[in-house]
Formats: sequence, structure tokens, C-alpha cells
Amino acid sequence: MLEISSVQAGYDRTTVLHGVTVTVPKDGVATVLGHNGAGKSTLLRAAMGLIKPRSGTVRLDGEDITHLAPHQRVARKMAYVPQGQQSFPHLTTAENLRLVADGRPDGGAATAETLDLFPALRELSGRRAGLLSGGQRQQLAIARALITRPRLLLLDEPTEGIQPSVVAEIEETILALTRRGGLSVLLVEQHVGFAMRAAQQYYVMEAGRVTSSGEGGTAAEQAVRAVLSV
Repeated sequence: MLEISSVQAGYDRTTVLHGVTVTVPKDGVATVLGHNGAGKSTLLRAAMGLIKPRSGTVRLDGEDITHLAPHQRVARKMAYVPQGQQSFPHLTTAENLRLVADGRPDGGAATAETLDLFPALRELSGRRAGLLSGGQRQQLAIARALITRPRLLLLDEPTEGIQPSVVAEIEETILALTRRGGLSVLLVEQHVGFAMRAAQQYYVMEAGRVTSSGEGGTAAEQAVRAVLSV
């Protein structure tokens, strides 16, 4: 699905990624773990075209998209949910969703399907996004991305600062989406249990490099925890 190969990237004169290679399986989840400052968010930004790699390639279903702009990647069914539960705070939940759905031939159906995944948002349709809890705003951010019917979803720390009950809902939704097929996920996460339950493949980053990788699943969780505890 997505192949990030030997990517070097950064900001101005600072190099953050040093030859990073990550592969996201078709209809599966690859998770990237690491401490703050490891380069995880920069990797997602490079995958989405928000920063341009200085070297290396990014391929989607075999197509070289390294030099495509973000909107061209969106047209190829990529979606990105950045860190921070982003929404338009002065608009209601329904208005936030409508901004994405309007103009799409299947916008209404896509919105209804997404609200089935996050039923709490239906009850909060008239509430301003700025008044939602952190977990509700994160559900809204993911819902906005899903309305575009992506084939590849990039998620940056979707459980950060969220109450455990909502973490469980988000985890189950992601797992359900990948189980039914048609969606691949590149997940940046510090919640190791969630990350390893969701992933078919994991990568641990340190100082802009992949230092270990392997098959996901709970069997590998203790080994990953040991790496991250160093």
C-alpha cells in the first residue's frame, strides 16, 4: 500500500529523518512508536506531502508520489489526522462534518456511515466543537477524515490525553475498519498496548531513525516495551 523508502527530511537546515524506511500493508496497520522528538510526526508529514523529502521515495500502490502536493495525495484517497484533536471550535459538530461532506456526491451517505462508527457525535451534532471533551474532539477529527472515504489513513497520536473509555472506542473503530477491508492505517502512537494490538507491523524510531521493527501483535508487546524503556 504505502512504501516510504530511505527518506531523509526535516525543516530548514535541520535534518529530522535520516533514511527512514516504513511499509504499510494493504488493508492493515503499521504503527510507529518512539519517544517525543524521535521524528514520528515528521514522518507522517513527509508521507502526506506537507514537507518534501530531501532524498528517498514515497510510493502509494506502486506509484511514486514523492513530489505530489498534499491535495493530490488526498485525491488518491489519503487522509491525515494530525496531533491535537483539530477542529473548527466555533462551528458545531454537524457543521464540522458538513464542511467535509458538502460537494461530495456521496457526502450524505459517508457522513451517516461515519456517525454509525461514532454514535456519540450524533447526539452532539448541535454542540460547538470547542465545547467538546478531548476525546469527543478526537472522534470528530477522525470522523472528518473518514468522510473522504480514504484508502490510507494517517493518524498522529489519536489517544493522546484522552480518557480510557474513549481510547477503547477509538481502538475498536480502527480495528473494525481495517477488518472489513479497503483501509490501511499508518498509526503513530505512544500507547503501546493499543499500538501493538492494532498493528500487523511495528517500527520503533529514535533520533530520526528506525532502530527496531517486526510483526505486530500482543506477542511482541513486551519486547517493544523493553526497547522503549531504554
